[in-house]
Amino acid sequence: MSESLYPVVEVQPEWVLEPEAMGSKEKFWYRARVTQDCDWLFKYPKECTGQHWAEKVAAEIASELHIRHAPVDLAVFQNRRGSVTESFARDGRNLFHGNQILAGFVLGFDPAGSFRHSSHTLENIRTALEKSFAYEHGRERAKLAMAEYLVFDALIANVDRHHENWGLLRKKVDAEWQGFLAPTFDHASSLGREILEDRREMLLRENRVGQYVEKGKGGVFWQADDRRGPSPLELIRRAIVKHPDEFRPAVEKITRFDRGMLESILQHVPEDWMSPLEREFTLALVCYSHHEF
Repeated sequence: MSESLYPVVEVQPEWVLEPEAMGSKEKFWYRARVTQDCDWLFKYPKECTGQHWAEKVAAEIASELHIRHAPVDLAVFQNRRGSVTESFARDGRNLFHGNQILAGFVLGFDPAGSFRHSSHTLENIRTALEKSFAYEHGRERAKLAMAEYLVFDALIANVDRHHENWGLLRKKVDAEWQGFLAPTFDHASSLGREILEDRREMLLRENRVGQYVEKGKGGVFWQADDRRGPSPLELIRRAIVKHPDEFRPAVEKITRFDRGMLESILQHVPEDWMSPLEREFTLALVCYSHHEF
């Protein structure tokens, strides 16, 4: 185990600002007023899952790949473990979530729809991004960035890219709005974080990690009448055929990631935060996904 471990933030009760209502997980906003000039979101993992370490490992992978993402640290609050994510909605910018954007530009889209929202298709996302920007360079930049996020999801098997897990940051300057696609965030539902140790060991022993990855139900649908979204990997297989100019650059970036980079990231996670089987499974999962590109 590396001597240089990721730090664990000790969140103090006096830092707490307010709870966060969006989403299903228990969480709250805080600010370490003496040392920070921005807010952070503390999230508790669901019981018997590794959502906290999944958030951290995913963020470190994104950093290695130079994909814009929300910074994440491991953290403890009142003896309970979790993760903390830095807010990027600051300096006068407001975050508009995907469901709000889609409701404004896609006819009939219900922003209050359920998690498995079948109208949350790749084509509807692209349409909403195209209509959100007045200039061609803004539209193309947003679509290329979204392609990176979706390819990143495929690498880490993130099945939670639902319509509130992406958005635009917008700020009014003089008389016009300026904006861009927000950094990728909320990767707790990735890297096999929910699997119990006995099943994890079985999947590794029987060489069925790839089967687990391929069965994942993603949050982005292919067609609005589909009953389920394809796995994040299958979504990219289809997307790169239909929109090669957007997705090939992202896939090329992902292929530069290698096993050694991931091993280094995992070595920096404290031993008591991630079991040996969790590390082995994470390595096998990402290597499988990476090979599929």
